[in-house]
Amino acid sequence: MEHFVAIFVLLLTAVACNSASQNATAASCTISKYNEDHINQAQSECSEITIDSLIVPYGVTLDLTKLKTGAKLIFRGTTVWQYEEWEGPLLLIKGTNVEVTGSDDHVLDGRGALWWDGLGGNGGKIKPHFMKATVTNSVIHKLNIKNTPVQAFSVHGCIDSVVQYITIDNKDGDTKGGHNTDAFNVNSCNNITIKHCTVYNQDDCMALNSGQNTYFLDNYCSGGHGISIGSVGGGSEVKGVLVDGCQIVDSDNGVRIKTKYGQTGSVSDITYQNIVLKNIHKYGITMQGDYGLKKVYLLVVCLFPM
Repeated sequence: MEHFVAIFVLLLTAVACNSASQNATAASCTISKYNEDHINQAQSECSEITIDSLIVPYGVTLDLTKLKTGAKLIFRGTTVWQYEEWEGPLLLIKGTNVEVTGSDDHVLDGRGALWWDGLGGNGGKIKPHFMKATVTNSVIHKLNIKNTPVQAFSVHGCIDSVVQYITIDNKDGDTKGGHNTDAFNVNSCNNITIKHCTVYNQDDCMALNSGQNTYFLDNYCSGGHGISIGSVGGGSEVKGVLVDGCQIVDSDNGVRIKTKYGQTGSVSDITYQNIVLKNIHKYGITMQGDYGLKKVYLLVVCLFPM
């Protein structure tokens, strides 16, 4: 009987998506049970997709890279991923003119404590990256992300998009072995704004590795390694960065630029302003030209006592 009911529910989901596709202006689908075919069908047919309290199987990416142009993606309830050692990512999102958001009661729970062993990406268990988004002319906002195994939110290849009002809460990692839980990793984007976000983690609040015209505005960063550019190397370029109105609290560093010794790359047109630093453990502002070797510091100012 239980097997029959499960199949019946899936069939109803498919029918709901098919019916919605008859009217493009009202097309909507709700996904509450993982089924790859139905998730792909929803992306091809529906202009609004709700992911409702979904349990994603172990070793599987929740792949939402086929969203229709102009689609709206909503997370509701608690989305979780079953445990397995693998590299991930757990969630992929891609689209043009899309809106990605969450309802008031939602959480994207990475259940990081299942993987945390104090080593992060440096050994121990193989830990999946949490989320990667590649969007154009889009908005990702009001997401609650909790306890990512390692890096939380990769913004890769984005163009003319805004990420705002995101909460990344990895506070549990302070006592349970969280490590390398970078909040935002930014790569190869052009004109990306990240603003009004709240981060509690054990690594960079933002790590900007490549791209142009990056705006990191009015964000709160607690417990990690601060706001970083780099590490830059391998011919990568970071150009046109504004970090404004941010608070960095209880972190190892405030703001820093990291480049790799012996490699090529460039960092230019960087502006930091209106930044509040509080309880910084090591360096308030640091530029490091030998990241990974730890031999040569180009500039260190605003040294804070332990």
